[in-house]
Parts: sequence; C-alpha cells; structure tokens
Amino acid sequence: MRLLKRQRQRMLVIGLDCVPPDLIFDAFTPYLPNINRLRERSIYGTLTSSIPCITIPAWSSMLTGHDAGQLGIYGFRNRPAYDYQALQAVDARAVQVPRVWDELGKHGKRVILLGIPQTYPPSPVNGDLVTDFLTPSTAVAFTYPAILKQEILQRTPDYGFDVRGFRTDDKARLLQQLYDLTEVQFDTFHHLIQTRDWDFAMMVNIGTDRIHHGFWRYHDPKHRLHESESIFTHAIRDYYQRVDHLIGKLLASIGEEVSVLLVSDHGAKRMDGGIALNQWLIEQGWLVLHNPPPTGTLTPFDELAVDWSKTRAWAAGGYYARVFLNVAEREPNGVILPADYERVCNELSDAIRAIPDAHGQPIPTQVFRPQFIYAETKGVPPDLMVYFGDLHWRAIGSLGHPNLHTLSNDTGPDDANHSQEGMFLLHAPQRKGAVNRTASILDIAPTILDFFNVKPTGRLRGKSIR
Repeated sequence: MRLLKRQRQRMLVIGLDCVPPDLIFDAFTPYLPNINRLRERSIYGTLTSSIPCITIPAWSSMLTGHDAGQLGIYGFRNRPAYDYQALQAVDARAVQVPRVWDELGKHGKRVILLGIPQTYPPSPVNGDLVTDFLTPSTAVAFTYPAILKQEILQRTPDYGFDVRGFRTDDKARLLQQLYDLTEVQFDTFHHLIQTRDWDFAMMVNIGTDRIHHGFWRYHDPKHRLHESESIFTHAIRDYYQRVDHLIGKLLASIGEEVSVLLVSDHGAKRMDGGIALNQWLIEQGWLVLHNPPPTGTLTPFDELAVDWSKTRAWAAGGYYARVFLNVAEREPNGVILPADYERVCNELSDAIRAIPDAHGQPIPTQVFRPQFIYAETKGVPPDLMVYFGDLHWRAIGSLGHPNLHTLSNDTGPDDANHSQEGMFLLHAPQRKGAVNRTASILDIAPTILDFFNVKPTGRLRGKSIR
C-alpha cells in the first residue's frame, strides 16, 4: 500500500502598511482583481490594531503576539529612563521576544523577509532577510546573510528602503518616488521567492502608508483641503491598483497550493488638524518654562528650557500624544507626590478629554492608562496616551504656534492620521467560500504558527484566526 506524501505547507504574507478595510474591501474593489480573487476563498475583515495604532509597535505586536506594554515599545521613539532625556528611536534591538520567523526557524522552516518594520539592524534568521524603512542607506549592513547585500545591489544599485521626505508639497516627485520604491521592493521580493527555498515568505510595503499621508486630501471629499479637480484625485486608488498588479505577479509565481495572508498594521483617516498639547499644558499651569519661545518661532520640545522644579507634566507629539508626569521619587526633580499620583492622572485625563475643537465644540478624545490596557508594562511607559478627536486630530509637541489648534503638521505636510482598524485576508486554497469577521492584531502570530503546527516558546495573547 502506497503512503501519500503530505504536501508541503507554505505561506506567503504581504504586509500593506496603513491600509484600512473600507478601501481594500469596498471603495477600491473594482480595481483590485487579484485581491478579489483571493477573497473568494478567504477569512477576511477588520483587524483591530495595537494601542498606539502606529507602525512601531504595531508590526512587532502582530509578529510576536505581545502587546506594546509587554514589548516595552510605545512608539517610534521611547523614553529611555525616568529622567528628562530626549526620547530615543527604537530599532530591531528593542524587540526582546521571538517573532514568528524565529519560532519557525527553530523548527527548520526556511524564511524570506523583506521590509518588515523593526528588522534593522539585521540579525540571523533561517533564511534571507532584507531590512526595513528604518535602514539609513545601502552604505550600512542591511541583509542577512551579509553576502545578500551584494546580490541586491548588483540587481538594483539604487535599492531604496523608504521615500525620504514624504511630507512634502512636491506631490509629483513624491508620487514618482513612491512608484519607484514599490516596484524595486516587489521586484526584489519576487526575485528572492523564485531563487530560494522557503516555507514562510513575508514582505511589508510601506508605500501604502506614505501615499495616504501625502495624498489623502485628494481622495477624501470630507478633508478640509480636498481638491476635487486635482490631477491627484485618484492617486491613491491608482497606486492600490498598481500594488494589486504586483501582488498578482507574486501569486502567479508561487503556485495555487501556497496559502496567502494579506495584512495591515492599522488604517488611515483624514487629519483635521493638530492640538498643541505642550502649549495647552503651559496655559493650564502643568508645564513651566524658564524662557518661552516667541509666537511664530516653532521650537521642538527638546530645545526648550523647562523649569523642572515647577513642571508637573509634559508631552510628546505625533499621531497620538504621550503625556509624562513629573513624579517625586521617580523623576530627578519630581513634584507630584506618589500618594497623589492617581488623583493627578484622573484630573489631567479629564482636562485633556475636555479640550474642544477650534470652534469650541467637544471632540471624542480618548485617554489611555498603560497599566490598564496592557498585560504588563516593560520599559518606561508614558503615564497617559491620548487619541484626540477619534484620531482626526494629531498631537503637536512643539511650541510657538499662534493658536492651540493648528491646521498644519509641525513636521511637514500630512493629510492623514492613523485609524484603529486595519485589515486582514487569510486565503487558503482548500477553502470554499469567504467568511467576513473581525480579528485582533494579536491573533496574527498565533495564526501563522498554527498554520505550521508550531507551538510558541511563550504564551501569546491572541488566538488563531483559523
């Protein structure tokens, strides 16, 4: 009697940074034939992102099954200690728990990884790795094994990791650079999956994030800067169409038996403006400066002369806000007594939630306490995290603005903020029909490991979508 050989399990993962479900599963459906064919035999739907819903830590949460607090990663930049140093950027070295490819590698699975956030600097994997958008340039080590760098640069001498300066008014240049970056990265990934032996292959396209931030005003009629007759009206849709075509090329080269996961780390929505939070903290007596900068001269917080002996709170800006309290026995010049900590947190949270929009109308602001939303809080977490106006408003950390509410971003032109709702599509060739459901970003790592029948080293928070 002949024994049937079990078919090899392989999975291709395509990460689409910042893609919301309403675009890929609704508004742009007629323009995405390859994704639509995948969806016919998929579990798909909304993927609830991490808090905060930004690229870092969202991708690392997704690929470890640990929340931001367990990782001790609360944003692109983190507070290194309970002192007054500037926030420090985080990279691959900040991820101290195994990611899915580490677990798969222990079981002999071969991997190919390209552009996945927080993979720079490169570290050993059981396969091939090309680092992410945090890579400074091709002058540094950006591959594992190291010799892979030579192969990539021989094929593409100007290989790119990101669109530098994507917050710009030169939209024509930005659009061309986005297409160039996307073509190069998809082509490199396509080359790797055709020339290597692999079980798990994953790439992340950062271009979908950059095009939202650069062109959302042209796409969204509700955006305050919407231009209905612009040549860029369909820039986002057309870019998605090109990405769908490139995905189709990948699918055609891997065969019908490979399972496919499309996934985003968070979504996108229009940005209505910014709230100068440190300016508000000064007005309300929480933050005290020795010499306030003059109005009209924008000054980053790190360049301010803060009177720490009188300051109770300060903030870091971004798509969300982080607020830090100056606590006695914790910070060097802390002024809030530990016994008053809970009362002060509640008082400041209520006051921040009450900040209105530019017309004095209330906005649905959320304030999070890390110790209440994470399984644990490693590193130095912020005392409060703030989503202004359901994330239609960003937090402005700099000072010198003429008003509390700004209509521009202090780091350059930016049309979009992030949203809590990302997307996923898990396609299995043997499935019959489609199922629409909601999942958590913490479910992705368990799903991938479950697919390969690999048990994680530690306990993961999510559960397999399968």
